[in-house]
Amino acid sequence: MPAPVYTDADYLAAMQALLPRGRAWPREAAAILTKVLGALAPTYTRQGARAVVLLADAFPVAPVELLPEWEATLGLPDPCAGPSPTIQQRQQQVAARFIAGGGQSVEFFVNFAATLGYPITITQFAPSRFGQPFGQPLGGEAWAHAWQVNAPTFTVERFAFGRDGFGEPFVMWSNVVLQCEIQRLSPAHTTVLFETN
Repeated sequence: MPAPVYTDADYLAAMQALLPRGRAWPREAAAILTKVLGALAPTYTRQGARAVVLLADAFPVAPVELLPEWEATLGLPDPCAGPSPTIQQRQQQVAARFIAGGGQSVEFFVNFAATLGYPITITQFAPSRFGQPFGQPLGGEAWAHAWQVNAPTFTVERFAFGRDGFGEPFVMWSNVVLQCEIQRLSPAHTTVLFETN
């Protein structure tokens, strides 16, 4: 259910409804009291609009107002995004870390990368075994603990008006955040390889 949006006229009517009855409390449009209350109404309209933004920021899918607070809560910013990440990168990292409760499945890592804005696939490896078809790579026991993240050579992130801030680049090509975040979450006994496709 969307949050209600109230206008200056709505706030003026609400303030007039709270006034006592009587000749000292006129409600006509030309009355000085109505003009005073009408001058106060835009302040309440602005505060109501800001409250709607605050409600949206309460869940960190794409926070704006509370972005610094969500970052502090989730241990961000970190070196993964570099010295000056864009607002979009910061929002994606917040959302990914908040949603990622932990996991070790292929599906978990694919969904985590998608939350960061990266489309990936994962290749799992296994040691060589007797009866393995010809043409398969030969590998030792260490391959039981290796897996590969397949991602585009460069993931393109485009500027979006209303989401990104002034001075941010219009287009960025990078997979640095993906690699850093995947390595941070990968199980300690495994080796993660990254392949571009």
